[in-house]
Amino acid sequence: MNSIAVVLKQPEQLELSQLELTPAGDADVVVDVEWSGISTGTERLLWSGRMPPFPGMGYPLVPGYESVGRVSAAGATSGLNVGDHVFVPGARCFGEVRGLFGGAASRLVVPAARTVTLDDSFGERGILLALAATGQHAIADGDHLPDLIIGHGVLGRMIARLTVAAGGDPIVWERNPARADGAEGYRVIDPATDERRNYRCICDVSGDGSLLDALIARLAPHGEIVLAGFYEDALSFNFPPAFMREARLRIAAQWQEADLVTVRDMAAAGRLSLEGLITHRQSATDADAAYRTAFSDPACLKMILDWRSMS
Repeated sequence: MNSIAVVLKQPEQLELSQLELTPAGDADVVVDVEWSGISTGTERLLWSGRMPPFPGMGYPLVPGYESVGRVSAAGATSGLNVGDHVFVPGARCFGEVRGLFGGAASRLVVPAARTVTLDDSFGERGILLALAATGQHAIADGDHLPDLIIGHGVLGRMIARLTVAAGGDPIVWERNPARADGAEGYRVIDPATDERRNYRCICDVSGDGSLLDALIARLAPHGEIVLAGFYEDALSFNFPPAFMREARLRIAAQWQEADLVTVRDMAAAGRLSLEGLITHRQSATDADAAYRTAFSDPACLKMILDWRSMS
């Protein structure tokens, strides 16, 4: 059984390749992918060759961890059925080609336990569950909801929406006027206009480690900075200002299954909007152009690849 997959041969060398898939076992499902998302965080680092040392890193690789599709074959102990609509957070089914994270392909073989079932009404918006779960994981473990969020990209918007849904009243910093629109129940401001210095919880999704000192200076005593982006460079900060505030630093890593289920149920119940976040769509046949647009066009919040003609 074969699949057409996005393969990064080397940094900035992307092509569609036909790959042989690992045979499915009794606990696995075969998923015909309908849509996959392009991450402007980790996938940009993979594409550019700037990804820091990371488990499984190396080329060639299949990127992607935001895929939605239909089960076309289900193992005897998988617990799923042919026709089920599922979210897939990547796969490792491409033999010698690394799956990092392995979701950008027309067909996947994946343990059923890694998938999350979706109602058909999600459609292409199902790919957003990865970022929603990332946001949920970032805010769920803290003592306070974020009252300042750095960056109004898709992840920043998702965290702001989740914070509002949880009863918070966040402010979002965004320097790019083109990205200032689209707030739902929160304010977006230019940081140059903000004089506040008593934020209890600052959630940074910018991926820019050089902001740490500026953010520490905005904390209230015993305040917390949550690093929810992905940072390619070593992080450092001046100790005395952090010492004076008894500042805390927390890193939000990979979401857990419970986070995915939580945000899926919130979206299904209408408590979390997934609207207005997918701005660009491209056929998977034009994957190279799609990746370049996703990484270079400031107007592109979220690019998705449409695989439906290739299944």
